[in-house]
Formats: sequence, C-alpha cells, structure tokens
Amino acid sequence: MSHANHPAGAAERRIRVLIIDDSALVRKILSEVLGRDRSIEVVGTAGDAYVAREKIKQLDPDVLTLDVEMPKMDGLTFLRNLMRLRPTPTVMVSSLTEHGADITLDALALGAVDYLPKPKLDLAATLSDYAAELVEKVKMAAGVKVKPLKQRTGSVPATIEARHSADVVLAKRTRPRHFRTTERIIAIGASTGGTEAIKEVLTRLPPDAPGIVIAQHIPKAFSAPFAQRMDKLAAMTVHEAEDGQLILPGHVYIAPGDRHLLLDRDGARYVCRLDDGALVNRHKPSVDVLFRSVAQQAGRNAIGVLLTGMGKDGAVGLGEMRASGSPTIAQDETSSVVWGMPGEAVAIGAADQVLPLMRIAEAIMREADAMDITRTAQQA
Repeated sequence: MSHANHPAGAAERRIRVLIIDDSALVRKILSEVLGRDRSIEVVGTAGDAYVAREKIKQLDPDVLTLDVEMPKMDGLTFLRNLMRLRPTPTVMVSSLTEHGADITLDALALGAVDYLPKPKLDLAATLSDYAAELVEKVKMAAGVKVKPLKQRTGSVPATIEARHSADVVLAKRTRPRHFRTTERIIAIGASTGGTEAIKEVLTRLPPDAPGIVIAQHIPKAFSAPFAQRMDKLAAMTVHEAEDGQLILPGHVYIAPGDRHLLLDRDGARYVCRLDDGALVNRHKPSVDVLFRSVAQQAGRNAIGVLLTGMGKDGAVGLGEMRASGSPTIAQDETSSVVWGMPGEAVAIGAADQVLPLMRIAEAIMREADAMDITRTAQQA
C-alpha cells in the first residue's frame, strides 16, 4: 500500500513515522516523544541513509524525520534521491547554526515539508514545548501530499491556540491614518512552506517593485541566511530588517527570527521598527503584528499577501488591511503546502483575491500599477 493513498477509514489509522538520525540519543528522544501520542506510531529508526532506504521499503512510513548532517550519505543527497524515487513527507531535524540553516533551506527547496531544531540534551526544562512542536509538525506533514520535483500540494486542518493577539504589541485603532504619499508598500506573511513560496514571489517581481516587508515564521539563526539567499536569487535587494531602516522601492526587508517587524513612519517615509514584545499567535515575528502596523501606517497605499502556513497568524491582520483600504491576496489551497493561515483569511472574508502561487507576483504588480493610475487620475 502506498503511503500517499490510504483507505477511507484512514482517519483511525495511526501516522507511521521513521526516524533517521546518526545519534542514538536523538533517535531515543524523538521516538519517546512521538510514541506518547496515540495518533502516531514510530515504526522504526535508522542511523544512516542506507539503513533508512531499506527500512522505507520494508515499513512504508507516512512521515520521515531526517537528520540534516549524517555519515555515509548526507541528508540532502538522501532527500534528493527520496523525492525523485519515492516522495515522502519529511521533517528535517537541524542544528540552529548558520551552516545548519543553509542546509535546511536547501532541504526545503528539495521538497522537505518543514524543519525542527535538534533536541537539546539538557531537555528537561523545554521538553514539553519541544514535544508539542514535534508532534504538531509530524501530524501536519502527514496531511501533505508530496510530489516529485518540488511540486508540493495538499492541505491539513491546523488549530493552534493563540497565546496573545496583536494587541500585546500594537493597539488596534478604530480608524487608520491616511497620509499623502506616493510610496507603496507590499506586506507578505508566511509560515510552513513559506521560504519556497516567498522565493517564488520575489523572483517574479521586477527590480523596481515597491518596498516589501515580510514576516516569515523562522528561527533567528535562519533569518539572515534566508535573506542572503533571497538577495542572490531576486532582482530586488533583500535585507534582514534592522530597526529604523528606511524602506525603499526595489528593496525587501525580512523580519529577524526573534523580533516582530512593524511598519512605521519617519516624516513622509516608511521605516522598519523591530519589537521584542510577547509572542503573538505563538510566534515572533507575527504576521498579525506586521499587517496591523501596515494597515495603520499605510492603509490603501499597501498590498497585503498571505502565503502558505500552519495556524491562523495573519488572517485577522489581513482583514484589518482590507478594512483600511488595502487590496489583499491569499494563496490558494492547491498551491499551499498547508492551507491554514490563508485558508483562515479566506474563511473570515479577509482576502480580495485567492490565487495560485505562480500568479501572485503578477497580481501584486497589477494592484501596484492600479494605485499609480488612480493617483495620477486624482492629481489630474
């Protein structure tokens, strides 16, 4: 039986997981954590890629956890072969270092669904949070259909209890301020699957596109390497955002992985503001925080875009942008790795347009051009 197509009664079937890691201790920790969840069955473990290859054939797992760095055959080589021959939802287990970040971003480009940091060996204080995240990501991965050649589609319902709303960082205003300005802003939010989705959007935009601010759920160790990678691929100039940094056309500003990114004003110009406040929707950076700040500071001069991601972060903020006069776009279900965040935005009426990923950049520029035409007509 193929792992991708289970019978109609599959809702009662446990998720079969194979753990691949060269560390016996990590294999033990991951096995114990996952084994405690009734809906998950750890069917086996493997210490290297060659053992893993045989166990995949024997055990037909639904989900793999895969060590980024392994002996004999590294995780990327193994993943490349896997996605070519037997696509299987895979969660990468990575060290939170710059080198680990680069390899993990490569893995996401090859078709890995998500990633998780290596469990700390002094795990007592953080085991509960780590366990919850691991279980959540494995369950999410099990609902994703993985296709060869990076064509990842599928959806999974995801419910994440929000610890705080955007109110803890930025108070909601009843009426947004509108400024006379010719500067336009594009605000993008994403989570699971977002690094590849953001790449698809940015590489399709021209070098003179309006300034872009991005909140992607990502660890601090990953945000700078991700920005550097996007800078090499996109026609625009891409930065990891800094506090007080002027937002310019043709430039992209990605939130650091441990700070909220907000849009602010310095006179007639837009600037980045970083905030070290509480987690919002269990995230920092939070998309809701970014979108609320854009709604308040830019209103109808901004365009909001919500891409693939697990949970609800960004849906309310996209609604606030729409209410302030911003055109809003949500990625469609078919092209999303996880249709949690954009799906929630669609459900509450926050999205003007629901589009496949490959059409979003074109829609952004169409909306930006329409803003120019409207402004020219008003001036005439």
